[in-house]
Amino acid sequence: MDRILQMEVFAAINDSGSFVQAANRLRMSPPAVTRAMNALEDRLGVQLLTRSTRQLSLTDPGTRFLDSSRRLLSEIEAAEKQAVGEIGVAQGHLTVSASMTFSRMIAAPVVREFLAAHPRISVSLVALDRVANLVEEGIDVAVRIGGLPDSNLMAKRLGNVRRLFVASPAYLERCGVPTEPSDLKTHSIIGFTGTMSSHDWHYKTESQRGHVQLHPRLEVNDASTALTAASDGEGITLALSYMVAEQVRNGELVPVLSEFLPPAEPIHLVYPQSKLVAPKVRAFLEFSADRLRKAIGDTELLLG
Repeated sequence: MDRILQMEVFAAINDSGSFVQAANRLRMSPPAVTRAMNALEDRLGVQLLTRSTRQLSLTDPGTRFLDSSRRLLSEIEAAEKQAVGEIGVAQGHLTVSASMTFSRMIAAPVVREFLAAHPRISVSLVALDRVANLVEEGIDVAVRIGGLPDSNLMAKRLGNVRRLFVASPAYLERCGVPTEPSDLKTHSIIGFTGTMSSHDWHYKTESQRGHVQLHPRLEVNDASTALTAASDGEGITLALSYMVAEQVRNGELVPVLSEFLPPAEPIHLVYPQSKLVAPKVRAFLEFSADRLRKAIGDTELLLG
C-alpha cells in the first residue's frame, strides 16, 4: 500500500480523533482506513496508536512519526503546487461557517464580494446555530461569538457584540418604558430562542443582581421573525447588537434596560491551527476581516 497514503491516513486519524471521521475526510471506507493503519504499523514494526473503546492516543513512537509525517506531507504538497505554478495562489474550495442570522445578515454579502474578487475560489457558507468542530466537519473558517476555550484554534478578533432588549417607539409609547427588570413581567415579550434559551433572565449591576421569569407571548427560533414583530410594535425582544444596529440607528427600534444587560462579548474569525495556512484561507481572512468589522459596528454607540 502507498506509503504516502498511509501517512495521510495516520494524520487524519489523529486530527479527527476516530477512524470513521478520518474515513469521511479522506473519502475512504472505514475498513480501508483500518487496513492502511494496520499496514503502516506492520511495516514500521511499532505501535503508533493506543486504541480503546472511548479514545485513541499516540504512543511515543507515534508522536515522533506524526511530526515527521506532517513535515513530509507539507513538503510534498508544496512541491506539487510549485510544479504546476500554484504556490501561493488562492484557489480551491473554502468552507465558512457562522450562525443562521449572522450568515444571512453579514457573512453572505461579504462572501459574495470575496467570490467576485477571487474567481479561482468557490465557497460553501454553512449556517449552524451550534459550535462546530472545525477539523472533524471540514470547516476552514468560522465566526465565533464569546470566549474561545479551544486552544487548537487560531483567531482574528473582529470586535464585540452585546445583547440588547429592544422595542419600537410606538410600543413604548403605548405600554411604557421599563426602568427595572421586574417591569418586564407586565410587558409583551417576544422570545427568540437564539438569545433567550431560558425564560429565567439573570441580571447584574454594580449595586444589585437578580433574575426575572419571562413569559413570552410569542416565541420563535428565527431572529428576523422576532425583530419584525418588535418593529411592528408587538413587544420587547432580546437581540444581539449586530442584528439590530440599523434599526437602532434609524430609530425603528429603541434599546431599553441597557444598564442591566451583560457586558459585550468578543467575536472572532477562527480557523484550525497549522504551520502552513492555505492561501485560500489567508485570502479570505485578509479580505473579510475589515468588512466584517464594519458590518458588526460599534456596539457601544448603539447605547447612546
